[in-house]
Amino acid sequence: MYTLVWTSTFTRTAKRFLRKNPHLRGEFERTLQQLEKDPSHPKLRLHPLKGNLAGKHTISLTYSHRIVLTLALQDGEIVLLDVGTHDHAYRS
Repeated sequence: MYTLVWTSTFTRTAKRFLRKNPHLRGEFERTLQQLEKDPSHPKLRLHPLKGNLAGKHTISLTYSHRIVLTLALQDGEIVLLDVGTHDHAYRS
């Protein structure tokens, strides 16, 4: 099991995201639970980012929504950074 670390930015954007997308609350919670258990689970489609976001990773929440994070697997931590639409999450 890994520890999910909610940054203040992630907490703020998650609140705003869930207010705008209340129908995704269940999927959001299930995705975070799966991430906590196994970050490499195929459903999450974990992959590293490039360019200005190099060093960060993203997982899929839905087809058009992503969660950006930093992996510190040796410390057992996953730092959650941002959540939003594909375009929002990949902005630099």
